[in-house]
Amino acid sequence: MQCWACSELATRLNEERVLKMAMTIPLNINIKEPRWDQSTFVGRAKHFFTVTDPRNILLPNEQLEHARQIVHNYRQGVVDPGLTEDELWRAKYVYDSAFHPDTGEKMILIGRMSAQVPMNMTITGCMMTFYRTTPAVVFWQWINQSFNAIVNYTNRSGDAPITISQLGTAYVSATTGAVATALGLNALTKHVSPLIGRFVPFVAVAAANCINIPLMRQRELKYGIPVTDENGNRLGESASAARQAIAQVVISRILMAAPGMAIPPFIMNTLEKKAFLKRFPWMSAPIQVGLVGFCLVFATPLCCALFPQKSSMSVTRLEPELQAKLRETSLGCERVYFNKGL
Repeated sequence: MQCWACSELATRLNEERVLKMAMTIPLNINIKEPRWDQSTFVGRAKHFFTVTDPRNILLPNEQLEHARQIVHNYRQGVVDPGLTEDELWRAKYVYDSAFHPDTGEKMILIGRMSAQVPMNMTITGCMMTFYRTTPAVVFWQWINQSFNAIVNYTNRSGDAPITISQLGTAYVSATTGAVATALGLNALTKHVSPLIGRFVPFVAVAAANCINIPLMRQRELKYGIPVTDENGNRLGESASAARQAIAQVVISRILMAAPGMAIPPFIMNTLEKKAFLKRFPWMSAPIQVGLVGFCLVFATPLCCALFPQKSSMSVTRLEPELQAKLRETSLGCERVYFNKGL
């Protein structure tokens, strides 16, 4: 009787082992690319809703390292026992949320895309609440550009380092440009409708983005960013690709800020005339921050999705010397691909 029970147990364990082996996911899932089709806006939007999920910044280091190990093992052809395809994709997105796609380094926490909504909603909400006095304008524009400098550095394209001198130049230039724009516009709008004055922070932010991002990534403009063929084989570095990447990022960032800085002013202008905010004026900042946050939850991933993360351009638009090199070494290559940054 005991032998029969042992035999039955051994049979059951063997069946479970076979079942687990049968459930092992295939090794041909391309986790170098996003889960959804990036040739469509909807596919890119699904991808970035996952990438910008604010919950990712709450993940402990142990979970980040576990996700990194799963991704690393899978790329080496090793699948953790019992790992499902959904778990693999979850690990891939947890990994992507914390580690730079080109260098593999763990990114600064507040510079990660998953920190964009909570950080921007706080900073932008305060910028739009405290915009009437010079000290407040200077302080919040400085805070905003300090945060932008961290984000731009953290999400730079390629693996080229940026020097302390270049970092300082970009930071000082963008901060000065944003403050000067905000103060100048504030002076011009003193005699117009208060509603118009509420849009001053947005214009200042847009102007600063046009300064900050190119300066923060000036090394890429000078030396180029890595370009590859469609299979990921590195072909060289291109400054032309860097210019296209940076232009796309500037457009995305400005449009990303637009809903949160354009819609709340109309709502707040109405609410501040109501009895509630006249009685509790201290509620103005929390309400404004909440409105900005609601807009950013949708604007951040949707504007990131405007252009493919793996951007491309025709070989004919590259530098002449790189074109000549590709004609000799990569016959038939018509387009090159590159990480545009965020």
